[in-house]
Amino acid sequence: MTGVLDVRRAADRAVTRAPWLTSRHSFSFNDYYDPDNTHHGLLLVNNDDIVDPASGFATHPHRDAEIVTWVLSGELTHRDSLGNSGVIRPGLAQRMSAGTGIAHSERNESDSAPVHFVQMWIMPDTPGRTPGYQQEEIGDALAGGGLVTVASGRDPAAAITIGNADATLYAARLQPGGSVELPDAPYVHLFVALGRADLEGAGELDAGDAVRLTGGGGQRVRAAAPAEILIWQMHALLGG
Repeated sequence: MTGVLDVRRAADRAVTRAPWLTSRHSFSFNDYYDPDNTHHGLLLVNNDDIVDPASGFATHPHRDAEIVTWVLSGELTHRDSLGNSGVIRPGLAQRMSAGTGIAHSERNESDSAPVHFVQMWIMPDTPGRTPGYQQEEIGDALAGGGLVTVASGRDPAAAITIGNADATLYAARLQPGGSVELPDAPYVHLFVALGRADLEGAGELDAGDAVRLTGGGGQRVRAAAPAEILIWQMHALLGG
């Protein structure tokens, strides 16, 4: 399968800036709203965030969202109203299920280094789930250079679970020349989190670029420089 490719460039993303935060949005988020850019498949949020040292998001609530956080550099400290806490580092898969309601904070507790991370939201397939938290170290698997199943609502081999049976997140750390094949699905979202890659049929992709595929997959992504990529495979459409 090939499907329809829609390339979205990093420079075209909306940006939210605060004295301590730079947040780049792949989709409508908070004060940025574009009715033609609200989601792809089941993916509602793909925020590329940099938080300065000794700062972060104060405690705030969420409901009915499966929130996956993927740290690229630095460390992010999570605390929530269920008593969960953890330090998210590169190579650690983390998910918070907001369910019927949860409050959490996310802070960079380093005195000197910023934290760079991608936060992704998938809507659950059943609202009103029990809130929860999960994290798992997968750095060794990523070192192999292939696709690693980070989070899934259907694949028992995934490092962490999410509350939607129609969504699976993969990650890969690629050395120059290394490649992986995109999965087939009605909806696929490829995000180049770090580095530079070439996608069959789309050409060169730089850090922050994304490709939205509809009705296909099977293309190869090849690293042109050391790269880290995130891929959502989705078998349903939000609200569909």
